[in-house]
Amino acid sequence: MCSMSGFHYPISLSYRWAIRLFFLFFSLVCVSLGAHAQRWDNYPPSNKKVQLTKTNLPIVFINVNTTMIEREERITARMKIIDNGEGELNYADTVGHPDQHVDYDGYAAIKYRGNTSFSSSNKKPYSIKLIDKPLEEGGEKLKAKLLGMGKDNDWVLLAPYSDKSMIRDVLSFTLASRYFDFVPHSRFCELFLDGTYYGVYILAERVRKGKHRLPLNDPGEDDGDLTGDYHFEIDRNDEPHVYYSKQRPVFKNGSRISSRSICFQYKSPEYEDFTNLPAGTRLAMIGELDKMENALAADNYTDPEEGYAQYIDVTSFIDYQLSTEFAFNIDGYRLSTNIYKLSKTHAENEGLDHRWKMSLWDMNIAFGNANYYEGYRTDYWQYEFNDRHAYDDYRLVPFWWQRLMSDPEYVRKLKMRWTQYRQEDYSDENIEYVIDSLVTKLTCEGAVDRNQQAWKIIGKTVWPNYFVGKTYDEEINYLKDWIHNRVAFIDQHWYDEQLGMPQITNVEEGHSSLPPQVYTIDGQRVNAPRKGINIIRRADGSTYKIVIR
Repeated sequence: MCSMSGFHYPISLSYRWAIRLFFLFFSLVCVSLGAHAQRWDNYPPSNKKVQLTKTNLPIVFINVNTTMIEREERITARMKIIDNGEGELNYADTVGHPDQHVDYDGYAAIKYRGNTSFSSSNKKPYSIKLIDKPLEEGGEKLKAKLLGMGKDNDWVLLAPYSDKSMIRDVLSFTLASRYFDFVPHSRFCELFLDGTYYGVYILAERVRKGKHRLPLNDPGEDDGDLTGDYHFEIDRNDEPHVYYSKQRPVFKNGSRISSRSICFQYKSPEYEDFTNLPAGTRLAMIGELDKMENALAADNYTDPEEGYAQYIDVTSFIDYQLSTEFAFNIDGYRLSTNIYKLSKTHAENEGLDHRWKMSLWDMNIAFGNANYYEGYRTDYWQYEFNDRHAYDDYRLVPFWWQRLMSDPEYVRKLKMRWTQYRQEDYSDENIEYVIDSLVTKLTCEGAVDRNQQAWKIIGKTVWPNYFVGKTYDEEINYLKDWIHNRVAFIDQHWYDEQLGMPQITNVEEGHSSLPPQVYTIDGQRVNAPRKGINIIRRADGSTYKIVIR
């Protein structure tokens, strides 16, 4: 019997099963049709009809012939990049403008990438590996220069979405570039996927092994030395093989948080590579990490001969901390945090440092762009995250930072470095200059407007926005005001002129002896002028342009 409106109708068992089978079949058809529809979707923008005629940004064309891009498995794509150089316009109509400079035209293996940047954004980021022919024909790794960046195979297209300024990642990389051994280079571009305009993206290097990136050899390559070359990433335990630290995270008072562990992902070598490397490589890799952590945990951790300074490049760790705190990156220290080291033999042969170093990544929800974990505050320290959120999140800050900040000598060096930062690339004037340069890059030929037409995000709350500006200008003004307040807070605690590196002034002529600083048109600091438009900033703050053809 089944009940309907209070009346009872006798239904045979076979008929009941027929109904069930019908609905089961109907559900499967719907799922099948939905999956089929999705394969022709690839998460298009809300407006598929945005027109791009010309732009000052490079144009990236990706063609997957309507095949659905996956998250785990790569598919074959054809990729073409048009870039006529700094100060020149690029045209989407490549037939009508056949003489444009083609920066790359070939195959790529593409998939979606990211965690929250994928799941919480309509605009999806991509991982791209260049290949010499389609995957279906056995395509193999191909290395190439892209948009003036170092020759490599592994690239990403970051998709600024919740970051409506679209500059937070690039701003962080640009300001930090002169202080780190490696910070990813990046270029703004505009993307077409299967002929549809997808908006402003950031083509960027990854923090990975490479001749122009992390200078890592294969473990054991240098006379069998297994003290490096290694790269871990502190992140989630969302990979099948990870390593959990033997040391627990701590509160500010030093007490252990026994219910939480720090997760390290194997990045170089990856777990799958260990079978093809010298026996014991994985244990040696873990051992090098354990040595560093044990030294930091030891009672004599500040000892100059046996303490932590024997295992970490202190300046590199300070630079990471300053960049993270400057941006108050709520993912900092605990997610997307890269550490790497060379073997002693490799470092000795190259005249380099074998100790653990750090790099930067993933700053899009920094600079006050998060409405959770107090990500909008300007008066907190991110390294003290555990005291605020130890029981809100499993991904905590390693104990290293509380330990380091308990060492007066480390704190002295940190303050000295911040004071140096403030007198150089992190001066108020230079921060303002870099922001304005990046904004000009995005607005001068309408890229911001086209991105807004495609995605319609400005003026709307997008997770995890704390501030929602009605216009792009309001978004930029919020960013500038937030940075102004953040820097004032850091200065109050860490700026010390007596520890800094003051400018030396030629009293006779009244001019600073510091050399001019050179920037590309998009605000990236470089050592010497490059082809195209360069901005030269004198020590007195005045600027002028030079063009190298």
